[in-house]
Amino acid sequence: MTETLTGPVNGHAVPNLLKPRLAGVADETPVAESPAAVEAVDLPGNPLADWLTVPDAPVLPAWARSRAAILANVAALGRLTWWHSRYHGVRTPKYLVKTVLLAARGFYRATVGIWPTLSAQDHSAAVKALRAQVKAKPEDVDLAVRLQIAHLERTKTRRWRFGAAAVGVTAAAVGVALADPLLQTGIAGAVTVPLAYLGRGKEATFLDQGAPPLRVDMSAQQLNDALRAAGLLKSGRAGEDEKDWPRVSCSMGPVRDGRGWAVIFDLPRGGGKTASDVLAKREVIAQELGVDEIQVIMSRVRAAQGGNAGRVSMWVADDDPYLGTPNPSPLEKADTFSVWDPIPFGQDARGNRITVPIMWQSMFFGGLPRRGKTFTQRLMTAAGLLDAWVRHYVADGKGGADWMPMRAVAHRLVMGAEDDAIEALKAMLQELLTEMERRFALLRELPASICPEGKLTPEIMRRYNLPVIFVTIDELQEYFTAMEKDDREEVINNLCRVARRGPAAGFISNFASQRPDAESVPPKLREIITIRYSTQVVDKTSSDMVLGKGKAAQGADASVLSEEHKGVGVLVTGPASYVTVRADLMDGPTFAQLCQRGRQLRIDAGQLTGDAAGDVTAAADAQGIRVPAVVSDVLEVMRHSPRMYTTDLLNGLVNIDEDTYGDWNAEQLAKELEQAGVKRTSKQVKIGGTNAAGYQRRDIEAAVPAEILLG
Repeated sequence: MTETLTGPVNGHAVPNLLKPRLAGVADETPVAESPAAVEAVDLPGNPLADWLTVPDAPVLPAWARSRAAILANVAALGRLTWWHSRYHGVRTPKYLVKTVLLAARGFYRATVGIWPTLSAQDHSAAVKALRAQVKAKPEDVDLAVRLQIAHLERTKTRRWRFGAAAVGVTAAAVGVALADPLLQTGIAGAVTVPLAYLGRGKEATFLDQGAPPLRVDMSAQQLNDALRAAGLLKSGRAGEDEKDWPRVSCSMGPVRDGRGWAVIFDLPRGGGKTASDVLAKREVIAQELGVDEIQVIMSRVRAAQGGNAGRVSMWVADDDPYLGTPNPSPLEKADTFSVWDPIPFGQDARGNRITVPIMWQSMFFGGLPRRGKTFTQRLMTAAGLLDAWVRHYVADGKGGADWMPMRAVAHRLVMGAEDDAIEALKAMLQELLTEMERRFALLRELPASICPEGKLTPEIMRRYNLPVIFVTIDELQEYFTAMEKDDREEVINNLCRVARRGPAAGFISNFASQRPDAESVPPKLREIITIRYSTQVVDKTSSDMVLGKGKAAQGADASVLSEEHKGVGVLVTGPASYVTVRADLMDGPTFAQLCQRGRQLRIDAGQLTGDAAGDVTAAADAQGIRVPAVVSDVLEVMRHSPRMYTTDLLNGLVNIDEDTYGDWNAEQLAKELEQAGVKRTSKQVKIGGTNAAGYQRRDIEAAVPAEILLG
């Protein structure tokens, strides 16, 4: 007999199983309605306690929890099926010969098995017994008669059975001979298969037992050995059975998952090791497993996913997961895009789509030359091209062709790191700071109902014409190394102000440098950047310079990438969040097309401003009018200068396109410009009080059709 607690749990009365009444004894202490009584469901002995305290467990297995995982495993199943089809397909002649041999053996066994019936062995036993008795008693006539009768009966049975068998075989042979060839094939198969099955031995196998060769194999024992070799698991005492040594506890796997092995394991307690220690030993673990460290993808399993400080998720790829044909960016086919949404960036090792939210963020891209750093940086800017409510400020310290298509869109575009370009960069930063302060003054005046957090919102952006400002600066080191000390400090301080305070006003910083050392990019600028991406670097120190101090020890190490990993880098989005990504591909022509599409979007929205609104080459491209390439390139080189010496102009042209202008001299330049319609009003220009051969920008612009200049 039990009592029911007055206080319900989750709306239900709970039996008090912990306090049984004794028969015939009055309960002098009534149960009080108190919180402690309600907690009785959690005490041992309550049959509901275990059920109520079971943690949430995933319904689906790990391989089926995401679309990418399902596709990867379906693809793996397809590859396995195709391998078996080819493996057994080439062995078909062998299987046919084997079938015939087994069928012959089966026919022999069938014959041996049916012979006692055909030969009437059931009658032979009686005949043999009577014959033995007749030999013992030859004078017994009755036995002799019985023997003759039995012998006659056996003879008749044999004739009947052999005759029936002969008629059946003859009829079948005639039927097969007169049948259609297709039916003959079917009959042959129907006869051969059972005979072959009969002819097999108990341990005989018809098909060869082929197993597809795995480039990487893994078992729980191999995992434990690797962790023990890395110093993450203790070894047992001398003489102790290896089975009693500390081992990891696998909550999943190791199991095949796509193109690799997946496992989730917990480190044993008492060893003093954590998941972070495992991540720091990635290279040693990879060596013990017999793979390259780029194939080992490890991460902590956080509490939100049911993990703890000692739980690690590991995926070991069969081969390098970052090689192969790059994936085109989804932005190529997009008509518009909103930078308020996460930007499609690339894919991780297992094919999962990686997106990057950039609002309220700043970004830094680093790495060695010719590893896809600029291509990846342009992905972020490309998303802003498809949003008419994004205003672009762009500076390229190299001054090459990578960012030249931005002249169709950019409110300000600074190319190169010459003196005039540096002055233009300083002016651009001052303009940005002025705009930032103006926006903060406006946001402070807005009521809380419109601006509750003191930040830019999509509604405020359109209502007060405050587009998101995208500040893109490539090759930062070129500017810093070309500046005097005072100018350098001024520019660094201004960039820090934009990166630190600008996000709340809708400023998104997008910086890149090949050499992220203290001289090229000062730490005080790098340390306030929230999102970082690094392609291959030479060592862990350089990786930490890009991604943040101590990141290599946590596993975010770009030095493990090789020369083949173009467009592959380590993306850090938070203090403990990182992933190695194969960035989407967007080549130069595609980027140029997006720039033209972005220009039209801004024209339609009335948001084409600044340098892009007055760029004659961009206007010509938009109207389908062809401006000679030499005129367009000269105008680009002279973007910040009303006049320029011929030698400087030639150097600038080589920087834009070395293949085209690498062998040009002053005479060829003058000839090409004259053929393009340029008429020089003066062959000498005066700069800084010095006269020398050069060109006036107004003379170059005069060669552009008038309808463009007026347009």
